Amino acid sequence: MATQDGSEEVKMETETKPKEAEPLCEDAEKVDTETTSYTDTGDATTQDSSISNGDDADGEQEMVDLKIIWNKNKYDLKIPVDNTGAQLKERIHSLTGLPPAMQKVMYKGLLPEDKTLREIKITNGAKIMVVGSTINDVLAVNTPKEAVQQEVKAEENKKEPLCSQKQHRKVLDKGKPDDIMPSIKGTKERLPTVPLSGMFNKSGGKVRLTFKLEQDQLWIGTKERTEKVPMGSIKNVVSEPIEGHEDYHMMAFQLGPTEASQYWVYWVPVQFVDAIKDTVLGKWQYF
Repeated sequence: MATQDGSEEVKMETETKPKEAEPLCEDAEKVDTETTSYTDTGDATTQDSSISNGDDADGEQEMVDLKIIWNKNKYDLKIPVDNTGAQLKERIHSLTGLPPAMQKVMYKGLLPEDKTLREIKITNGAKIMVVGSTINDVLAVNTPKEAVQQEVKAEENKKEPLCSQKQHRKVLDKGKPDDIMPSIKGTKERLPTVPLSGMFNKSGGKVRLTFKLEQDQLWIGTKERTEKVPMGSIKNVVSEPIEGHEDYHMMAFQLGPTEASQYWVYWVPVQFVDAIKDTVLGKWQYF
């Protein structure tokens, strides 16, 4: 019986071992389950990763490298080419601390806020000029300018139309110059990349206007000389359509404290009038 008992015990042990292996199978199932859940977690991780990639999609957008120049300082800026001019101002604000409302941003003229950099055709390495200063500085500079503008408007209301005044008639009566730039009535355009030429000055001589945005200067050129005028020194800009030729304007740049310092330019194409005023005075002046 001992042998039998022993064999029975062996058999029992043999039979018991598979039973003891059952937990191992359960563990294996758990492992499989854990593996499956890990795989699910892996999928979730992959899903999270795709979400993260979605956030990184901005970094995968088409970018453009710009050189921001403000107050003799240069800043490198990388920005999506589909950002608007307004978004560019916000980035400039973060770089310089200059509030967007105080910025005059220029790229071939005053930068429009509602268009994208792609629409403006800004390319890699483009230089963006920024003119502006603190609110206190702007107020200190602009207060006398605003007073001058109000005086000029008050005087204009009292006087007859500029086109009818004798001092202007003698120039206008010469007629439209043959080499004047074409005008496009009913449209507003940014400043051209070439000088505005073919116009007359008060003496009836030919004059051209060149806007040097990098130096923040207006160059007034005649046959005899070129006068380089800082835009910040120009107190006001006034204009009026030429009677009978409303697609052209006569325009004055006030270079001093009184209207006696006005430099008159005749036959300015109408599509550039607003761009000239915005570039010289800056939209921020009206805040």
